[in-house]
Amino acid sequence: MKISLKKLGPGFLFAGAAIGVSHLVQSTRAGADFGFGLIWALVLINIVKYPFFQFGPRYAAATGESLLEGYKKLHKGVLIGYFIITFATMFTIQTAVTIVTAGIASYLFGGSSLVFWTTIITGICVCVLLIGRYKILDSLMKIIVICLTVSTIVAVAMAVQPSTIVDFTQVIPKDSISIAFLIAFMGWMPAPLDISIWNSVWTLEKKKLNPSITLKQSYFDFNVGYITTIILGLGFVSLGALVMFGSGESFSPKGGEFANQLINMYASSLGEGAKIIIGIAALTTMFSTTLTTLDASPRVMNKTTELISEKTFKRGYLLWILILITGTLGIFFFFVSEMGLLIKIATILSFLTAPFYAIANYKLITSKHTPKEAQPSKNMKVYSFICILVLIAFCIWYLSTW
Repeated sequence: MKISLKKLGPGFLFAGAAIGVSHLVQSTRAGADFGFGLIWALVLINIVKYPFFQFGPRYAAATGESLLEGYKKLHKGVLIGYFIITFATMFTIQTAVTIVTAGIASYLFGGSSLVFWTTIITGICVCVLLIGRYKILDSLMKIIVICLTVSTIVAVAMAVQPSTIVDFTQVIPKDSISIAFLIAFMGWMPAPLDISIWNSVWTLEKKKLNPSITLKQSYFDFNVGYITTIILGLGFVSLGALVMFGSGESFSPKGGEFANQLINMYASSLGEGAKIIIGIAALTTMFSTTLTTLDASPRVMNKTTELISEKTFKRGYLLWILILITGTLGIFFFFVSEMGLLIKIATILSFLTAPFYAIANYKLITSKHTPKEAQPSKNMKVYSFICILVLIAFCIWYLSTW
């Protein structure tokens, strides 16, 4: 199927939102602490989450509605449940990704505090979103994801030396701390499942710009973005394993120190010239996540509020951006030194709520509200059901270790 780059969009936005803390922080740490031992977890969770992520653009392209309208059709309680979960987690998520981004920017450009860079980065993101909305976001994310992919592949290639001995022995964590990290790692790999809702909204926005996009093209667009996140996840695990595994170093929970450690560790093994490549990869990774999350959370919260109240709010998107920024900065000033804790809380909550989104998306895509031709095949239904059981099993396993 011949598809121009102009017709691609939501898949790149998905990749931009997904490739952030899960890849730069969690995947690199997985490689640093376990070598290549958690590759099984990365591959498994991508396989398990795939159908539920794909149901987002599938439903939107087939019905002209986002998953939010679909949730309301299932039952208003599902939509209210989504609102509560999102409101409880969006501030922590935005703070976590912004702190990491600010830490990297502070390291690369120097001379200023995390407070300064947090303000600058947030301001740039707000300007991009308010001036250009989806159109600029769509174009910018294609550039960012392509640059990130190239720079990461180059960095991995540089990390492989002729004398490198790679051990692919897989590891299953046994102690509670390691299990908690595993769940956190899988929670945002490749992304929290609620991003399926964001993707359905972006699919509708893209369709406004290009009404000729078909259902098959939407599938292709999503698959391009999804495969990119998997490749880059493997890339960052490889970087952590090849450069940091066995070094005895541990990551700081502080954003600025974490960025310093991360880039300097690469430079010490790959050479000072690698700082530029790693710096570009790290900054574009986190900026793309900060930008897309700052757009998506207000967008879906405004839509959810309208659906629940059955009223239209003309400036709702702007209001929710201001609410998100205020909450994020509030958490930032009180927990700026606890980046590690924020990330752990956000990622574990994302994993524990994954079954909710998986079940809701499955019920909607197989219901009367989805046209028959857009519903998954019998094999996909069986596959999805098995994946739901796997997600629930991992949640029970984690909770049993408390």
